[in-house]
Amino acid sequence: MKQETEKLLALGVDLGGTKVETALVDKNGKIISSHRYPTNPEKGALRIIDDVVTCVEECLDKGKEDAQALGIGVAAQIDLSGVVLSSPNLGWQNVPLRAMLEEKLKLPVVVTNDVRAASWGEWHFGAGKGVDDFVVIFVGTGIGGGVVSGGRMLEGCSNTAGEIGHTTLIVDGRNCSCPNKGCLEAYAGGWAIAERAQEAVQANPEAGKALISLAGGVEKITAVLVSQAYHDGDVLSSQLVKETAQFLSAGLVSIVNAFNPCLLVVGGGVIDGLPELIKTAEPFIKKKALKVAAQNLKVVRAALGNEAGIVGAAALAQDHLKRTV
Repeated sequence: MKQETEKLLALGVDLGGTKVETALVDKNGKIISSHRYPTNPEKGALRIIDDVVTCVEECLDKGKEDAQALGIGVAAQIDLSGVVLSSPNLGWQNVPLRAMLEEKLKLPVVVTNDVRAASWGEWHFGAGKGVDDFVVIFVGTGIGGGVVSGGRMLEGCSNTAGEIGHTTLIVDGRNCSCPNKGCLEAYAGGWAIAERAQEAVQANPEAGKALISLAGGVEKITAVLVSQAYHDGDVLSSQLVKETAQFLSAGLVSIVNAFNPCLLVVGGGVIDGLPELIKTAEPFIKKKALKVAAQNLKVVRAALGNEAGIVGAAALAQDHLKRTV
């Protein structure tokens, strides 16, 4: 057993609404083999879990190695026993994912939120490696993250710690995807940038000509197209990006004040398209956050890109294995 745990090969799985991606990962975060398999929420939980098993088997066949454990990240709320309580992307409610995968694969399984899995990846092998107090925030379609405090990833009372995007930014502000209004996600998440852009174009069609031309219609304007128009010099898009930077930076001030991290790691699809948001954030935080909370703070871009989720899920499984053998 000692020899096996020294090798520590684990599977990382990223399960989403359109695909399942699996990687066999060594103890240094190196991907040995990977496989992607399409899926569809309409199949239902049982068939999607079969897709996960198929993807895992294909990945292991490619790698010519056996795994000792599996970690899986899902865009969902997960309880501590590995039950998917709610996943809008998959249409799941109360699915015992851990138990079902352990039965089918005969491996120890750890189930976590997809963003927390990515946070694990950045902590162990990415921008947060070696840091005991830091916060990861991923700005994509939605906004989520992970908090490492004193060398421990915070889970919270019911395993939902890290829902950074649902920090209230403006009382009774814009409707969020959660029951609240005025959340950070409702202003700086990808879906919210698109919504704000559509509203701005409807209010001033003349100023929105560039966005309409790119999108082919107001309702088709996305955050990606706002980023593209911004880099092309479009005035309206530049204003939208400036406002987004202010909203995001204000939200990060609250996070820095609350958790006092040494490092703030920022990533996600919106940041990939608008890395300028990070440059705006650091001086804003230094100016607006509590002086002591921000004095040693560094703000950096996430390092692992699209591999963060699968590598992080594998790292979580490796950590679980080390603690149980």
